[in-house]
Amino acid sequence: MSVAFETPSVEVVSAVRSRVGESPLWSVAERALWWVDIDGRLLHRLDPATAETTSWPVAERIGCIGLHRDGGFVAGLETGIFRLEPQADGRLVAGRLARVVHPRDDMRFNDGRVDRSGRFWSATMVRDTSLGAAVGALYRFDARGLSAPLVPGLATGNGLAFSPDGRILYLSDSHPSVQKIWSFDLAADGALANRRVFVDMAEHPGRPDGAAVDADGCYWTCATDAGALLRFTPQGRLDRALKLPVMKPTMCAFGGAALDELYVASLIPARPGDDGYDPALAGAVLRLSPGVRGLAERPFEPALPAP
Repeated sequence: MSVAFETPSVEVVSAVRSRVGESPLWSVAERALWWVDIDGRLLHRLDPATAETTSWPVAERIGCIGLHRDGGFVAGLETGIFRLEPQADGRLVAGRLARVVHPRDDMRFNDGRVDRSGRFWSATMVRDTSLGAAVGALYRFDARGLSAPLVPGLATGNGLAFSPDGRILYLSDSHPSVQKIWSFDLAADGALANRRVFVDMAEHPGRPDGAAVDADGCYWTCATDAGALLRFTPQGRLDRALKLPVMKPTMCAFGGAALDELYVASLIPARPGDDGYDPALAGAVLRLSPGVRGLAERPFEPALPAP
């Protein structure tokens, strides 16, 4: 379909370039941005006030992070869900909270996020996406432990986000053979129901990657391969399209003191020439002002009250 693109002013916020930049996360308490490099096995922190980036090595590929109520992060790695506590001396204290039993050895957690009630959700995938193996699944982690697979049959589970009232969960599969975004009813106890297609990205530019929901309840997805951000209304209608200087944006997150800035992570293409915009910016984290505000991320709660 024909799309009228906006071309926003975009700023590169860090000199760091990630092989697979993912999971940007704004900490309101710190006024800092965190993100990961999956294949680089790194956790990064940007202090926008000083423009200083600090990095911590991780023992496994790290797909996603969420704030933890007691400090540090809950994270999806290769072998399970972990608690990560970055130290001032450059060490990263890591403890496994739950082990996952993958159907194959070559898998890891990918996209993930904490919901409005403090539960952590993440999807697994086969590391080599060219295989197209739809053996990944969506999991929920909370005080009860790691759930059984809740949404099986995913090739590249992505795009996790939640409506402002916490009653809708969004999930996408960014594999070229799928390219769909779904929405689910999310119950108070974490149960999912009424799966339906929210957006068929075959009708829009790019594939759906990581996402965020703004204060108006609209869903922003990184349209990877199209170098764009697309915003969909709660009814699934495309109402804005923003062009970016990188071809492969991976995930976006609202941040800044007023939560009116949008940070966008990206990756370095495996094959030279894949990033046809500005190769020097591939793997960078970008910042732009979309004209709307986001929502503060809820920290993971180790123990949740009964619904």
